Amino acid sequence: MYRTTFCVREFESRLIASSPARRPSCYNSHASELSNFSMDFDQLETFLEVARLNSFSRAAERRFRTQPAISSQIRSLEEEVGAKLLDRSGGKVSATASGKLFQKFAEQTVASRKAMLTAIAETERVPRGEIVVGANEGTCLHILPEVFAEFKKQHPSVSVNIKRADYAKILESVVDNSVDFGVVSLPVTDTRLSVVLIHRDELVIIAPPQHPLAKMKSATIAQAAKFPLIVPKIGHTRDALENLFYERKLKPRYTMELDSSELLKRFVAADAGVGFIARSNVLEDMRANALVAIPISDATVRRDLALVFRKDKALSRAALAFIDIAVKIKGADAMASAKA
Repeated sequence: MYRTTFCVREFESRLIASSPARRPSCYNSHASELSNFSMDFDQLETFLEVARLNSFSRAAERRFRTQPAISSQIRSLEEEVGAKLLDRSGGKVSATASGKLFQKFAEQTVASRKAMLTAIAETERVPRGEIVVGANEGTCLHILPEVFAEFKKQHPSVSVNIKRADYAKILESVVDNSVDFGVVSLPVTDTRLSVVLIHRDELVIIAPPQHPLAKMKSATIAQAAKFPLIVPKIGHTRDALENLFYERKLKPRYTMELDSSELLKRFVAADAGVGFIARSNVLEDMRANALVAIPISDATVRRDLALVFRKDKALSRAALAFIDIAVKIKGADAMASAKA
């Protein structure tokens, strides 16, 4: 576990100066122990996640921890700095004045550590350090594994951290620099981000082999809407479907709304309803004869994926190597799909 002395003297002086009325009673006794004031990066990153999301439960999900574990880390930090960092009153979580000051220094410290590791790696001209990639469940399971495998084969000294989230949270994480890259479906309209196409795909109807739609070479949106539908709760696919139904004045029957593409496939395979999903996400199920993919005959809904990152981001050798491998592997697929 990495540990750091966390700008203690400057932090303490600013904390006390900014909130004299809230000066910890134990400050004088702590003053003589400033040299022992230390905390690990894991605690800092946990605090930053809670502060960004204003939620202990959401931070726990993002950090793959239990909520009590997150609360314990925050409590330890507050005891160590001698100040309340987060206000939990009224059912909401927000940073206190001291917490906002702490957040500023924590962000600088975490960023400095990452920059230090990157700079050292750069001097050796070999990709090292860590890259953090945000992607949704389907992309993690069906699109990125071969990219990650090839990357690790070529650069075993680089750690790869995957953060699973939906479209909006991925873009938010890219913008706030908590991930290096996001892999999301197009379009991406944020002008602060660079966008690199890496995969071409399209939406198809899925049904179990015994379903009436499974016997058809293709089907219209209206034909699919005659059956109970299993759809995503949120996201680009849900938005596209809503638009198609609205344009055609259809009134679909949603039997289930799920936040997992894998769950959606499982329930469709169990004949609980008909679904819509990107073709790449169902190839293994088709080979296993668990599901049938039916092309949509009266609409084309693209599900092209892109690698996105901040335009102002100074990319490390590891990050540049990842982009190169993703484009070579998935970019070739994109070109083949475009010609097909």
